[in-house]
Amino acid sequence: MSLTPELLLHGYSIGIFPMAEHREDPDIFWVDPKRRGVFPLDRFHISRSLARRLKKAQYRIDINTDFAGVVDGCADRTETWINGEIRAHYLSLFDSGHAHSLEVWDGDELVGGVYGVVLGAAFFGESMFSRRTDASKIALAYLVDRLRQGGFTLFDTQFVTDHLASLGAEEISRASYHRKLRDALMRQSDFTGPAVPTPQDVIQRITQIS
Repeated sequence: MSLTPELLLHGYSIGIFPMAEHREDPDIFWVDPKRRGVFPLDRFHISRSLARRLKKAQYRIDINTDFAGVVDGCADRTETWINGEIRAHYLSLFDSGHAHSLEVWDGDELVGGVYGVVLGAAFFGESMFSRRTDASKIALAYLVDRLRQGGFTLFDTQFVTDHLASLGAEEISRASYHRKLRDALMRQSDFTGPAVPTPQDVIQRITQIS
């Protein structure tokens, strides 16, 4: 069965997601990790250094202004699971309102961002990138705040890297993930409704600062 945007959404709804081995690999496979990465939305960790960088407000934050640019930024690395077909399908999901991006801008230059898929009150984080120091951390801080303000209950990171763990991501069992997913799919959320906050608002609303 060939991959379609509709099949992609169905995959997310049952807890699986697609990947390719590398950029030039035409084959796509489904992944269902035994241990799933999630961001508890009430325990995002802002370090003092990140708080200081946020307060400088040197970057502009926006949403959905360059979704393709964020996807391409995420794929612009030596090893990537984003092949041409996967890219095209996520652009289709964006066009249908099922995928979103949060971008970090330095003037007119896109220097960081994150994108993902939305179903119910679940945000399935796909990938992020950074072309400036801490740009991806800033994107995640603003994203977590947006998800909280928009009524989301599940932020799926798929896997947990050291980078994500330092910000509060954790692994849970597949069974626990599926319980959280079922609950999130029965709820509603709003990704685009919340206004872009000030850095001070982000810092105040995210509870763990050390």
